Amino acid sequence: MKILSFLLILLTAAAPLRAATLPDAARFTIAIESGDLSAAREWLDAGLAPDFEGRVIGSGLMIAAWEGNVPMMELFVSRGADINKVNAIGEQALQHAAWKGHLAAVRWLVEHGASVNRPGKEWAALHYAVFAGHAEVVSYLLEHGADINALSTNGSTPLMMAAREGQEAIAKRLLAAGARRDIVNEWGDDALRWAMRHNNLTIAREIAGARDFAAVAARPTASWGTAVRSQAVPDRADSLMAQARGMEAAGRRDEALRLYRAALGVIRQADAARKPAAAPGRAASGMVITARRDKPGSQSAALDYVAAGESAAAGSGQRVGAGDTAPTPGAGADDWLRRARELESAGRRKEALQAYRQASAILRSPGREHSNAQSAP
Repeated sequence: MKILSFLLILLTAAAPLRAATLPDAARFTIAIESGDLSAAREWLDAGLAPDFEGRVIGSGLMIAAWEGNVPMMELFVSRGADINKVNAIGEQALQHAAWKGHLAAVRWLVEHGASVNRPGKEWAALHYAVFAGHAEVVSYLLEHGADINALSTNGSTPLMMAAREGQEAIAKRLLAAGARRDIVNEWGDDALRWAMRHNNLTIAREIAGARDFAAVAARPTASWGTAVRSQAVPDRADSLMAQARGMEAAGRRDEALRLYRAALGVIRQADAARKPAAAPGRAASGMVITARRDKPGSQSAALDYVAAGESAAAGSGQRVGAGDTAPTPGAGADDWLRRARELESAGRRKEALQAYRQASAILRSPGREHSNAQSAP
């Protein structure tokens, strides 16, 4: 009896200790991104909710899908994770795997109950796979019932994604499978307009047909609207930001700041290398694209171009001054990066890290990288 009582006392005392070992969002994200199965299993055994969300991407299942880590996905689903859970920006694990081109992860998710289609107007995995140019994932999704004419939140179709991004082989695949050419999104654009606007003439010819393409090509270039190129955050920058989060979680702020600055440098280099894509007389203001005409402050991780001489803050719809004026809600990545540099220069490193985190969340987020970038400027 005394032994039993002693064991009960030990168990009662150990419970708070085990609970205290559960991770915060940053530590959780770093472990899942790095594929630390033992840590994930230990936390789940200690009572971590299977749908616990880390930073930026979402739940453990979503992060694993983003990384293409099937064993990690298996672990979270076996512990009760919702395979169709939606994160803060309306995305699911299947979309993350499709965006990154992880066919094995896409297949596993579908075989274990992930919904290929979504009700109403929502970004679907097919949109993401088409936009990113993953032909094998596109074919798999179509073979498993993906709606070829699925409408995004702004009414755009997968064919429009292919037309916009110059995905010729995928555009032909979609057209051959019966994709509609006449759907117009809420901005009044269709697939032909996007193909012409972005100078993807082979796709435009496939959409218009050989007989009608001559008349289409004869129209003034300006009549199609101004192209806005979406450009993903470089892998190197993505890696540096992940390392920065690790340093920050370990309390090594100086190293975290250095890594965030390095990530910004990689993004700027990529920006400079892509300048020919900008219209003459315009300069890249940062990784920001206006998502809706009635919400000019919406952010994304694609390049925004403003007229020469115009401030970057003006280009994103926000003005950020010095001192203690923080970016307003909906501010873009450039605004937060500018604020981070101001705070770091003032010696306010903790606040600078918070600003860098906010910028990296905008830049890293797959939904903001492409789903918001689909609207005309």
